[in-house]
Amino acid sequence: MTVKREAWLTYLALVPVVAGVIIASGGEPSFHLFGFIMCVGATAARALKSVLQGILLSSEGEKLNSMNLLLYMAPIAVVLLLPATIIMEDNVVGITIALAREDVKIIWYLLFNSSLAYFVNLTNFLVTKHTSALTLQVLGNAKGAVAVVISILIFKNPVSVTGMLGYAITVIGVILYSEAKKRSK
Repeated sequence: MTVKREAWLTYLALVPVVAGVIIASGGEPSFHLFGFIMCVGATAARALKSVLQGILLSSEGEKLNSMNLLLYMAPIAVVLLLPATIIMEDNVVGITIALAREDVKIIWYLLFNSSLAYFVNLTNFLVTKHTSALTLQVLGNAKGAVAVVISILIFKNPVSVTGMLGYAITVIGVILYSEAKKRSK
C-alpha cells in the first residue's frame, strides 16, 4: 500500500517468523481449522490497520501524532465494541455491577486494565510512527510467543514439542529481522 521496499535480507528474515508461526499453529494441541482461519483474518486486518496508522502518522498533509490518532480511534472502537460485548456476553453489565457490589476492587481492576490498553495502543502508534508497520507486526508475533511461554508457566497450558519448536523458530526469526533492519540502515 505504501510502495515501500525493504532490503532482500529483511524479507529473508521474515521466512522463519512466518514458518515458526505456521509450525506452532499446526502443533497446537487444541488446533481448530476455523479458529486458524479466523486468526489469519485477524492478523491480516491488524496488518492493514498498522499500515493505515503508519500512513496517517507519517503523512505530511495529516499532521497527526500518536495521541491525536488515539483520540480519534478510541471512540470508534467503543462504538463498535460496546454493542458487540453486550450482544455476545450474556448479562455483562449485570454481572459487572454484581461483582462491584461484592468487591470494590473490581472497579480498580477495570481501571487498571483500561489504562494498560491505553498505553498499549499508544505504544503501538509510537512504534509504527518511528519504525514501520512491518516492524509492529513482527513484534506482535514475538509478543504472541512470549504470551504462550507465560501461559505455560502460569496456567500450565499444554503445548506440544512441535508448538515449542515453532515458537523457537519465530523468536529466532524476530532476532534475524532485527539484525537485518540494523544492517539495512
